[in-house]
Amino acid sequence: MFDVCFTGESIVKASGNNKEKPHSLSLSNLDLLSGRFPVTYFYFYPKQPHLVSTFGSIVESLKTSLAETLNYFYPFAGQIVPNETSQEEPIILCNNNGALLVQARANTDLKSLDFYNLDVFLKAKLVRVNPDFPLQIQVTEFECGGFSVTFTFDHALGDATSFGKFLTTWSEISRKQPVSCVPDHRRNLLLPRSPPRYHPLLDKTFIRCSVEEIKNIPTPKTLIKRLYHIDASSINALQAQANVNGESRTKIEAFSAYVWKKMVDSIESGHKTCKMGWLVDGRGRLETVTSSYIGNVLSIAVGEATIENLKQNHVSEIANIVHKSITEVTNNTHFTDLIDWIESHRPGLMLARVVLGQEGPALVLSSGRRFPVAELDFGFGAPVLGTVCSTVEKIGVGYLNQRPSAYNDGSWSVSAIVWPELAAALESGSVFQPMSAKPLQLQT
Repeated sequence: MFDVCFTGESIVKASGNNKEKPHSLSLSNLDLLSGRFPVTYFYFYPKQPHLVSTFGSIVESLKTSLAETLNYFYPFAGQIVPNETSQEEPIILCNNNGALLVQARANTDLKSLDFYNLDVFLKAKLVRVNPDFPLQIQVTEFECGGFSVTFTFDHALGDATSFGKFLTTWSEISRKQPVSCVPDHRRNLLLPRSPPRYHPLLDKTFIRCSVEEIKNIPTPKTLIKRLYHIDASSINALQAQANVNGESRTKIEAFSAYVWKKMVDSIESGHKTCKMGWLVDGRGRLETVTSSYIGNVLSIAVGEATIENLKQNHVSEIANIVHKSITEVTNNTHFTDLIDWIESHRPGLMLARVVLGQEGPALVLSSGRRFPVAELDFGFGAPVLGTVCSTVEKIGVGYLNQRPSAYNDGSWSVSAIVWPELAAALESGSVFQPMSAKPLQLQT
């Protein structure tokens, strides 16, 4: 374990005049499905020999560019407060309360970090969560001259695509590049139909719940947080195994099939089936939403298989189940039905039953293949790692989050929130390699 001492904090407000912006934003129906879970992105930057910037000047530069970025993403500088008309559904108050930026110093260097054990990162306070700020940044200096930046968002602000566009815009502004995304904050693009109508199967997938129920999700097993390196050769080999009989499966579908098969080894006897879920982005599927929409446009695809079939079937057969499950929700009809289902169950928050731990053993996979990693250069060089985790302690399902390598070499980093037996099952093969300084090309 290493120690982190906090050396300062600032509130960074949008630098421009936002008087013409809406004073508040009501959450869309799909925002109500976010669970309000905090999500944190970790980025690590080695010292660049050709740069003479001090840590203090790096922080000041980040503050200046953040203030400009918040002009575009003004809800991120607001507050999430109770709605006077519905206490169960908060609103985003666009009052330029500001984002919290914390400075810190760690008594170790980057190459000595245990990148595998994300619990250590969290316990060592590389992430600090203040509920008064829906966007928080922590910049931590290491003894080697490198630094990390962690970005923590309230999920009510948006989803991974939204946060990726925010971070990309911030890095572009930092490097004085043209801004590639003009964010679309129109939450009214996700209005329900009148009257609402939806497929009855949605009742089996989603459930209305309260903030208290989300905070107190039953967790039969202690979850651990780990980070893995998946080599490009392993990914390609899995895809080759899944592509049989003329069927073409994506890398994520093939990887999911492998993981689902491994998952069987971690499940206690007595369970006949187990489930796997995949987060699906509605952009490009929901006809009313633009690609630059900022907010939540996520649903979840859920597949179920018997333990016996998962044991006996080839990876290619399991990949077919994965493909079919995902295909069922990657369309406009599913997302319009989901918006209407939520409308029919308001007021309140909604969640997938599988995430609440009501569906037995289950694992959810989030693909971040389009999420910026190598691109996140704030003017001080590219990162060696960009990954994601959450400070949440109670969740009813295992989670895997995939991100591309910072070296654009086809390999992945996969962060995991899993029960210990599942971690052991995944590590029993050669695909999941505990993350270390070696694949990050940090000299040891």
